[in-house]
Amino acid sequence: MRQDEVWVELTAEPLSLERAASWVTRPDCGAVVAFGGTVRDHADGRPGVFELEYEAYAAQVEPRLAAIAGEARVRWPGVGRLALWHRTGTLAVMECSVVVAASAAHRGDAFDAARFCIDTLKTTVPIWKRERWAGGEDWGQDGHAIMDIGS
Repeated sequence: MRQDEVWVELTAEPLSLERAASWVTRPDCGAVVAFGGTVRDHADGRPGVFELEYEAYAAQVEPRLAAIAGEARVRWPGVGRLALWHRTGTLAVMECSVVVAASAAHRGDAFDAARFCIDTLKTTVPIWKRERWAGGEDWGQDGHAIMDIGS
């Protein structure tokens, strides 16, 4: 879903941090903050991670991402554009699984909004990961109940 100031997306296609940063850039915004989460080669007690597989309750993801962006815009009215994207499917080490980008007139609003968006996304959007490592595979250890966005 792409609107004038918010772009949220759940996709199996590769994510581009550079594309997100470019899209959120506006002439009235002197700050752009872009966060990319990548697959790392380990997890707690799981050395040798070689891939993650992301699954999502797709019908809920984009509406929740849009609600997070909406809440960020209420909390930081100086925010220009927001992009919140997440991958699904199997990803190798160093592939980007999530991107959050924010622009604002000033860096404080851009940093704060981007941090809020990624932190809230991790606790409120129904996306799960399965880790595969040298010793086996299982669901990620950071699973939790899905919270409401205002929580």
